[in-house]
This record gives sequence, C-alpha cells and structure tokens, in this order.
Amino acid sequence: MQDYERKQLLERVNRDGATIGADIPDEITIQDESIDLRQFVFEIKRRETVPAGERERVEQAKRNLRRERLERLELIEEGDISREEGEELVRSIIGIDRALNALENLGPTDLEREQRAQNTADKKRWMSFLKKALGRETDAGTRRGR
Repeated sequence: MQDYERKQLLERVNRDGATIGADIPDEITIQDESIDLRQFVFEIKRRETVPAGERERVEQAKRNLRRERLERLELIEEGDISREEGEELVRSIIGIDRALNALENLGPTDLEREQRAQNTADKKRWMSFLKKALGRETDAGTRRGR
C-alpha cells in the first residue's frame, strides 16, 4: 500500500461523523475470542440503566474495544497490508467506534445522583431568575457605563 493510501484510510477513520450511518458489527474477534458485539450493545442499551452487576462487564467491554481499535489503527499506520485489508480495517474500526459511542452514551447509572444534580441545577436557575426579576443582579457593563 502506498503512503498516500494509508493517509486516506487514516483520515476516514478519524473524520468527524465517520460513525454516522455505520453499523455495529454483528461479531468481532478480540484477542482470539469471538464476541456477538451487536447483540451485546443492544442488550445493554435496551435497559433504562445499567444494573450494578453489569457495569463492570460494560466497562471491560469498552476497554477491550478501545484496545482492539488501537491495534487495528496501528496496523493501518505501520502494517504491511494491502489496500483491501486496509479498507476492511477501516470498516471494522468505524464499527468499533459506533459500538463505543453507543456504550458511552448509556443512560445514567446512578439515578439518585442524577436527580440531585438536576435539582441543584433547577435551584440555581430559579435563584438567578429571582435575582434578575427583583433587580438585584444587573449587567456589570451597564453599571460601569453610568
């Protein structure tokens, strides 16, 4: 493979929005172990929250996927591969990225903490509104100009 072809493949992998429209691979082999990746991701995503017993499994899966992504990326960068092999690696890396995005964007795992954070944010917005409505908070720029 020529250097310019390598650069093109790497650009495709690192392009913003590369995962848009991409599918999560049905199956992926990581460290000689075959994993039903699509089924795993959909199984985890269909739940509203990740149960405590599953959190470590999800975190381990994300670590393994990141490691495998890096290995495949290095193979494109430095490996003695053909253009076709490079194309297949790009497709697999984009699929891994799609799976990682899905796993990273899971719902909150701690509902109580999420609720407290939301309540705190609501209180801050309410206090800010009250200060403005009562005239206690003015724009610093208008005070200096007078």
